[in-house]
Amino acid sequence: MEPLNHLESFVQSAEGGSFSEAARRLGLTPAAVSKNVARLEARLGLRLFQRSTRSLKLTEGGERFLAQIGGALATLREAVAGIDTDDGQPSGTLKVSMGQAFGREHVLPLMGGFLARYPAIVPDWHFDNQQVDLVGEGFDAAIGGGIELPAGLVARELARIHVVAVASPAYMQGRKPPRHPSDLAALDTLMRRSSPTGRVRSWTLRRVRGAGGGEGEGEVSVELPRPRAIFNDPEAIAHAALMGLGVAMLPMPFVERGLRSGELLRLLPDWYQDAGAVWLYYPSKKLLPPKTRVFIDFVLERFREERFAQRMQVA
Repeated sequence: MEPLNHLESFVQSAEGGSFSEAARRLGLTPAAVSKNVARLEARLGLRLFQRSTRSLKLTEGGERFLAQIGGALATLREAVAGIDTDDGQPSGTLKVSMGQAFGREHVLPLMGGFLARYPAIVPDWHFDNQQVDLVGEGFDAAIGGGIELPAGLVARELARIHVVAVASPAYMQGRKPPRHPSDLAALDTLMRRSSPTGRVRSWTLRRVRGAGGGEGEGEVSVELPRPRAIFNDPEAIAHAALMGLGVAMLPMPFVERGLRSGELLRLLPDWYQDAGAVWLYYPSKKLLPPKTRVFIDFVLERFREERFAQRMQVA
């Protein structure tokens, strides 16, 4: 029987239409995939693909072979995935990427319950604010937002994230609370510099639906004078706001605790920004390893129980 990686390389190349796509799915280099397919062809004595610089097309023999091994390979995948258990329990190292502050605040607290339920799984969690290549870097799953999901990944939405204006009680003492976004220009502002572009992000707020005496949702771009300080990290901005250095526009995951404790005040309660969604995403596979499947189900279950999505929105 041919090595499973040779068969996988052939099937993924046929389904993806190129060695490059197969390499991305399998976490290999295109050269490695091409070599695996060549070895399979040599062993079979059959050319499986017609190759050109622009395309990869199955030969008639390749089409027949693909049809013959499709079901058998699925059975083998299932058998291999079933090995990833310990006495019937999911086991193995679970490699997950997540944002630094978000992971520490909202995912790490789940670890105790997860380990109690699945003691044979070893979390290998990476806290990084950069998007990772799940397949190429060998991750089982990732949690993040503001990303473009490439083909071959499945994403489950955890919540849509709203951005709100906040300041510390100490900073606002003796100052008039803003009633309209334009009033923010009179206050010290803590701005964020975009890491990808280097630009300072502007503030555009929309009105909570139904607020403002029936004026509609509305949207206002705020013209701000020279900021009090500029940071490229939202967690640093949150700390600066807690220190009483000024007003900040921050995503709810960074300020929820401060708002609950009273260390931060919500300004302009009828206004917010929409920062998009935060996702739990993972490689698209018909049969996920048990350790990955139970992690996905556990996170979705706990976030749902804790009403995370509702807590991250103000509208």
